[in-house]
Amino acid sequence: MTYRVCVVCMGNICRSPMAEVVLRRTLEERGLGDRVTVESAGTGSWHVGGPMDERALEILTENGYDGSAHRARQFTRDWFDRYDLVLAMDRDNVATLGRIAPPGVEVRLFRSFDPSAPEGAEVPDPYYDGREGFEEVLALVEAASEGVAKHIADEIG
Repeated sequence: MTYRVCVVCMGNICRSPMAEVVLRRTLEERGLGDRVTVESAGTGSWHVGGPMDERALEILTENGYDGSAHRARQFTRDWFDRYDLVLAMDRDNVATLGRIAPPGVEVRLFRSFDPSAPEGAEVPDPYYDGREGFEEVLALVEAASEGVAKHIADEIG
């Protein structure tokens, strides 16, 4: 059985696809790549079908990741049945997902898995920032991905 994760932000062109690519690699490095599927989506539909933001792609590429195949998608209510773990980049997206989630489904903040992050820490949206914002997002998702991988390893045994 495959464990399935979806990482969610607003438009699915910056934060969530960066986290998808990083988490996928982290899981592969821990020997879990064949047991876990990682995908991403946005709560909004603005960018559906489009590629990753070129600034996000550039930062990933410079750091040895490949995000070139990404195409933006929108998370919908019926998707909750597809995933074992839904991770949002910020509290606004947790709230948006919470409004469409079936009863009893928990959406967690991605950074809640980073033991060095304060409670409630978010991955900030770099869309209106310069290069530094995208570099910060990469550092934050790399740090949290370790904790997510540990959580998943504990879940699947």
